[in-house]
Amino acid sequence: MSAEESGPSRVAIGISFGNSYSSIASVNAEGKAQVIANEEGDRQIPTILSYVAGEEFHGTQAKAQLIRNPKNTVAYFRDFLGQDFKSIDPTHSHQSAHPKEHESTIAFSIKDTEEDKENTRTISEITTRHVRRLKNSASDYLGKTVTAAVVTVPTNFTEAQKEALVKAAKDAELEILQFINEPTSALLAYDARPEAEVSDKIVVVADFGGTRSDVAVIASRGGMYSILATVHDYETAGAQLDQVLMDYFAKEFIKKHKSDPRQNERGLAKLKMESEAVKKALSIGQTANFSVESLTDGIDYTATVNRTRYELLANKHFASLTRLVTHAVEKAQLDVLDIDEVILSGGTSHTPKVARSIQLAFPKSTVVQAPATSTAAINPSELAARGAAIQASLIQEFDTEDIEQSTHPMVTLTPHLTKAIGVLCISETTEHGIFSPLVAAETPVPIRKTAVIGTPREGGDVLVKICEGLREIKVEKPEPKAKANGGADKDDEDDSDLDDSDDEPEEIRSKVWKAGSVLAEVALKGVKKGAKVEVQLNIGADLAVNVVAREVGAKGGVRGSIEKPAVVENGSA
Repeated sequence: MSAEESGPSRVAIGISFGNSYSSIASVNAEGKAQVIANEEGDRQIPTILSYVAGEEFHGTQAKAQLIRNPKNTVAYFRDFLGQDFKSIDPTHSHQSAHPKEHESTIAFSIKDTEEDKENTRTISEITTRHVRRLKNSASDYLGKTVTAAVVTVPTNFTEAQKEALVKAAKDAELEILQFINEPTSALLAYDARPEAEVSDKIVVVADFGGTRSDVAVIASRGGMYSILATVHDYETAGAQLDQVLMDYFAKEFIKKHKSDPRQNERGLAKLKMESEAVKKALSIGQTANFSVESLTDGIDYTATVNRTRYELLANKHFASLTRLVTHAVEKAQLDVLDIDEVILSGGTSHTPKVARSIQLAFPKSTVVQAPATSTAAINPSELAARGAAIQASLIQEFDTEDIEQSTHPMVTLTPHLTKAIGVLCISETTEHGIFSPLVAAETPVPIRKTAVIGTPREGGDVLVKICEGLREIKVEKPEPKAKANGGADKDDEDDSDLDDSDDEPEEIRSKVWKAGSVLAEVALKGVKKGAKVEVQLNIGADLAVNVVAREVGAKGGVRGSIEKPAVVENGSA
């Protein structure tokens, strides 16, 4: 079949469609994902559209119109798509065009033509215009027309919202090949690096955006991802950090000029925009300048703030972000010791204090991927778009039917183990043995695992038990330090009581494995002196288990099986 008969090949990109910022990315000829800049050179494109005398402004140019043309500027609209008007929170739209109810959908009244009259534009129309601008920017950069995309969405995006986004993209002549969850896309961006090694791990992906924060706990098993828990917070995000700086500069301005710039719409818009710029500057340097012409009442205002002051002012918000992450771990019924990696995504993750606060909440063994904590970290603002572009490059040649089948729940919702499975070897000389976890919890099945386990040096009969693994957290409190002067008199003892609390050593927490319910037992007779035992587990898609145990180097071995569970709920057992 000729190329013409099979139809033109797609040109697919990755799109991160955020509520505050959007990004576009593609995979180049070397197979590397790259974020594409738009016509203004912005890789982080504000999700904003604005209209002046019929001319459409987009991205950074549209954001500037929030000061002088707010009523004809539509911002922070992503989360309105596919929603009922009564269920939305329009708080972030107070300084731009306000959403309104219109024919069972959400719309905006804006002057988007040369005629000086307001037109009603639905949320779908606004989204189509935004997507079209992103598509055109990518087409201009690549030198060929983009026809398809993989688009990132939050984990709590509903089917109605996805359907609305598909329709809006179709109207922009863009085919959405697949939706990918934002945390999954961020993790894929890291795992697709040439130097990355596929390993079993549990990862927390914390996406701290401008208007919302989303955290997901993901089990990565052999390159397959399973989301264990998610949490969402609309009250703790970059907007709250902006507000801290806005309040600080407003109060300083009031001290000097006895006037509050927050009481004036234009002054408030200028204050907000410059405070966001200061926040970004403090993510890079130790100090930042705030400078606005005619902030209010025609008064120019300049001030300076250092990072230490900013971190003190916003300390409670940093603590809230950290609590959000640890809450997600608890929701997944895990401990921070179970987490191998934390990936920080989203624009707010550039703030060094955010990464350091989260790093302190996890053990030293947990890798925190953020610019402030790792030199190998990828730009947090680019993670979602990069992951989407990688996925797009993998599936763009597939037929639409094949893509739909590959993303069908029958394929993606594979059965998982809810508990770990391991091996316990007991010999004539060891009463209890040592439990070794072999297959981690949340591992998709079918799976085959093999382990080689040492036996007592003297050999003999060995009993191999296949058990469920129970992870426990062991807490140890070190002995308090002895006082330097053992013969201190009573008065000295009374004085020293004031400092005792500071000298108390911190408790040591560690993860230990214990054998739980025994699933099967296999006896090996006459194991040679110094020999080892090889145990192979084959877990089928129906969760039935076949066991083969043999002395390493020996033929045959002892075989056993564990019947599949009678009831399987939610694909787990």
